Amino acid sequence: MKVIIQENQRGVLTKNGKFVRLLGAGKYHAFCGRSIELLDVGDISAVNARSVPMSVLEQDADFQAQTVRVDVHDGEYVLHFVDGVFRQLLTVSGHFFFWKEGFQHTFRAVDVTSPEMDASILPSYLKQLSPYCDVVEVGARERAALYFDRKFVRFLEAGKYYFWKNGVEVTTERYPACLVQKEIVGQEILTADKVTLRINCVCDYQIADYERLAKEVGDYEKQLHTAVQLALREYVGKYRIDEILENKEALTEYLTNVIAEKGRELYLDVRCASVRDMILPGEIRDIMNTVLVAEKRAQANVIARREEVASTRSLLNTARLMDENQTLYKLKEWEYVERICEKVGSINVSGGDLPAQLVQLLTGGKK
Repeated sequence: MKVIIQENQRGVLTKNGKFVRLLGAGKYHAFCGRSIELLDVGDISAVNARSVPMSVLEQDADFQAQTVRVDVHDGEYVLHFVDGVFRQLLTVSGHFFFWKEGFQHTFRAVDVTSPEMDASILPSYLKQLSPYCDVVEVGARERAALYFDRKFVRFLEAGKYYFWKNGVEVTTERYPACLVQKEIVGQEILTADKVTLRINCVCDYQIADYERLAKEVGDYEKQLHTAVQLALREYVGKYRIDEILENKEALTEYLTNVIAEKGRELYLDVRCASVRDMILPGEIRDIMNTVLVAEKRAQANVIARREEVASTRSLLNTARLMDENQTLYKLKEWEYVERICEKVGSINVSGGDLPAQLVQLLTGGKK
């Protein structure tokens, strides 16, 4: 059988299943138990001959001269570059051969015994490396605790991180890196006078020590929530409902001091813990509204009486002045005449003392 080997091919000649030699371009005849397997030297993948084990083929001097060998050891991957361009990642331990003809091969071994990826690996490679690595993205206002096989390693700042898939479980736990406002919905609490009161709070805090928080504190938000509720119960149980409503600022100050101390135990910097609103039972709210309405009505009556007394006193002073001064009396009389005349259509008077006639007319003839 005639076999033609092209310039971009090589032939593996075997006779009765035994390797003979590597063939270059040309025309050959296969007979008497001989066979020729064609290999493509333009393929940048590792050389893989089906008819001959690579351990046999690599002993051939021609094969050694025409190929480049790279060894991949346990605990490492090898980056394969062709003519300076990244082409593939070798992940399986062993040795591989690549055809030299027309290509310049370079290799770079990277340690994967730890999931941490070497920062010198260019981002342009990472798209091709994605099947072999995990990606962790940390937002601008958060930090992430990094764990290898559930063991804390370090905290990650904002950014994108890549880790090798090497059998180690890579997990993260996110923490806020900014001021956090936590709303705490209060449970029903009895005051000293047995009134049920519900208080809702807000707590502003920021994490002070990320590493100690991650190592020593479990579910810090739940613990903070519980601390606020316990502080509310302790305070509210000591005072009557009226005292609590009249001194909201005192309750806020108490909460801030108590929760700030608890926050230091949880490695939190508590800025403020304040009362947002207080919710009373319906019947208590109706009673307090009734009391408020009664108080406002009483205040209105007091003001009305005060103004009435002031008005009477003013009239008395005016009368006393008019009694002592006839001119003032006349002026006041003409003032009232003027007001009355504004409401009268027309008035007919004859000569004589016109003012006296007007007064007589308007007073019905009485002097």
